[in-house]
Parts: sequence; structure tokens; C-alpha cells
Amino acid sequence: MMLKRRAALALLSSTALLSLAGIPAQAADPGVDLIILSDLHSAYERMAELLQAVQARISAAKRPQVILFNGDLFESGNVVTTRSGGEADWAFLGALAKLAPVVFNIGNHEPDLDNDLAHFVERARGVGVTVLTNIIDKRSGKPYADAGTTLSTGSVTLTIAALGTNALGTYPKPTREMLDIPQPVEWARANLPSMLKSDGINIVMSHAGVVPDRDILPMLPDGTLMIGGHDHLTLVHEQGKTRYVHTGSWASLFTVATLAGPGEAAKIEQIAVERDGSAAPDLKAVIATVLAKHLTDEDRSVVAHTVKAQTLGETARFTASAIAAKVGADIGFIGHTSFGTGLPKGDVTRFDYNAAVRFEGKIMKAEVDASVLADILKRCNQDGNVALSARTGDFLYAVPDKTGDKKTYVIACNDWSAINRKAYFGREDLAFTEVPDLKLKALVAEALSKT
Repeated sequence: MMLKRRAALALLSSTALLSLAGIPAQAADPGVDLIILSDLHSAYERMAELLQAVQARISAAKRPQVILFNGDLFESGNVVTTRSGGEADWAFLGALAKLAPVVFNIGNHEPDLDNDLAHFVERARGVGVTVLTNIIDKRSGKPYADAGTTLSTGSVTLTIAALGTNALGTYPKPTREMLDIPQPVEWARANLPSMLKSDGINIVMSHAGVVPDRDILPMLPDGTLMIGGHDHLTLVHEQGKTRYVHTGSWASLFTVATLAGPGEAAKIEQIAVERDGSAAPDLKAVIATVLAKHLTDEDRSVVAHTVKAQTLGETARFTASAIAAKVGADIGFIGHTSFGTGLPKGDVTRFDYNAAVRFEGKIMKAEVDASVLADILKRCNQDGNVALSARTGDFLYAVPDKTGDKKTYVIACNDWSAINRKAYFGREDLAFTEVPDLKLKALVAEALSKT
């Protein structure tokens, strides 16, 4: 699908694109580098560092650059984001658009700050970003934006298609009544064959998650680059010349996919972003200003202290263990995307704590026999090198991960995991009961105070 006129600011001519990347047209290497971002979630602790890393990559580039953002710029759980209207987030997106063409696939958090997605699309286009989505506005019966576009970068032409998640419960409640979201696999089957080119460079940006993406992959022409999101995973899956990548979340890393030309497999490089690394000064100043203006004394209050920084996985496993210990369960469980980032070293403010432990929740318990527990544990702790066929998308961390000789076990988890037991535990027959007068965030903070 060709670009509409209003998207022209974002998709520049090949000469302009080369100029943006700081590369004389006659000296550029063939192909294109795609800088892939996803699931940023207002990660102010690393957003300026991410921008600096992207700037450095583009300034040193030997071929044209395109930035692909696969959804979820905002995070309503970040109180500074909501109080400032996403001032730093919009500054970040605008800065990206000045570096290279940006193509943005709408995720489920784009309406976090303004519940009308049409307003996000309008504002993003205003800073020079091309927005794609297959989500339909119920009020008009029309898509919020085109679901596909083409982009010429001099030596190559990219065909890009985009789709979102139909997990309606993950969108802000006021937004849901405005959305008509196709089932991802059905939409892909009906639309991708006519959108993608058998002899071209094809890119599919999916914010639907691993489970539907796995069913979509066999439909794609060999050599397609498929970009996943929503599940906050880091992975590279090879299928012939097709590559399927997830690039993590919370600005922890970004991915560079180098495409030499049609029919060639993308070369994938994933680059970590350090929390205390070199930062883009202008954005760092914006973030400092909004933090100073919008953080209250309560937000700045210290709720825990850590001896060392913890990764997301370490924080999640600590939480699962704390749940089990608090309620006397044999094993604790907690969902992967219940966490944004890991805990910093030293004093942990309430603001930083809420970036790690994203959601409040009740605590639930159930009793299971040994064989049921064994089946559940096979699905857990998918943050390692897990085959695509075994992935469930969002997953449970479980601690401990070894069991004894008991016939039955008491398990405990947060209420979101219990409510969505089919997705997380793989079964509907778990009889959870609430542990009274106990909430997740206070439980974890208490456990941290004892370390």
C-alpha cells in the first residue's frame, strides 16, 4: 500500500534518508539497517541512554537507517508520565524522527494517556512519524491508520505490514469500547498474501504476541523479517531465511537488523543499553525536569534497600519466593510482564519500585497434586534459551523450581495469574482462594526490608 500524503514527512526520499544518516549517497553500502525498538513503557531510567545509543549507531552507519517502533511507548503506571502528559516520551519520539524515518506500530499502551487512539495517531504524524495499525475505530468503522506501507531507501524498497494485539483487557478500559481489533491469525491469513511481495523485502511488525505470531510465521514469504512485541521477550528465531525477533522491553536493549537486499536473510545484532551509560543530554534534561516537577514526597520516599542491582528475572524470582514464604506455600509464581525493569542498587524509592513491580494485586492459593505441578513447572521460567514451539508468550516465574516427594503441594501467586490461569498455568481446573488482607506490593517491600 502506497503512503498517503500526510505520511510523507516520515518516509523521505532515498537521498534525504542517506543525508539523515550522515552518509553521502555515492558512498553508502547496499541495503538498509533497521533499528528496532519495542515496549518502551516510559522507561525514564534508560530512555535518554537508549536515545544516545541509537544516535551513536546512526552516526556511525555505513548504509541508510530506518527506525521501527513496535508499540507501547507509554506506561500509565509511571505517575510522571501521566502527570506530564508524556512530555519526555513525546520528546524521545520527536528526537527519533529527526534521526531517521520512523515507522510506528500501535500497541495496547498508546491510549494510556489519552484514551482516544486517533489523537495519538494525529500527534505522532505531527512529529514526522508514520503510524501503522490494523485496529479499527468502532465510531467510524475505519482503521485508525493504514496497516501497511512501502518505503524506498535508495538501493532497496521495504514492504511493511503491521498488526496489533486483540487482548482487549490489556488496553485502558475507556478505550475498549472504541476498538474493533481483528483476530491476528485470521487477519494475517486474509491480508498478508496481498500485502507482502514474493520477490521483495518484507517486514511484519506484530504487537500480537508470540502465540499468534507462531501461527503467522508459516504464512510469510521466505526471507521476511517479523518483529514481535507485547510479551517483553528477547529472542531471535531462524526459519529458513526468515527471521523473527523480539527486542525486550523497558529500554533494556535495541535490535539492529541489516538487510542486504531481496531474498537475503536479515543479519541480527542486539545491543544492551546500560542504566547509567552515556545519555542524550537534551532528553536527559527533559526527563530531569519532569521528574523534579511531578514527583511528590511520597513518590520519592524510600520503600526498600538493595545490596546490589537486580535484573528483571532476579526481581521476579525474589517476588515469587517472597509470595511463597509469606503464605506458607511450597512454590510461588508471578507473571513475567508483572515487572517492568529490575530493582536498582541502594535505596529504592516508591517511583523506582513501581517501575519494577508494575501492578498491585491480591494473593491467591491453591492445592495441586504432584503430577499437575510437574506439568505447570514445564511452562515456567522462559527467560532462558527456550524453543519458539515451547513459548507461551507471557510466562510465570516459579521459585523454587525443584520439588520433593510430596503427593500434594500448595502453590501461591498474584490474582492476575490466577484469573488468567489458562494462559499462565495451562489449565482451568485450579481452585484458587484468596489470602485475606494481603497485597502484592506491600508483601514484596516487606521481604526486601529483611534482606
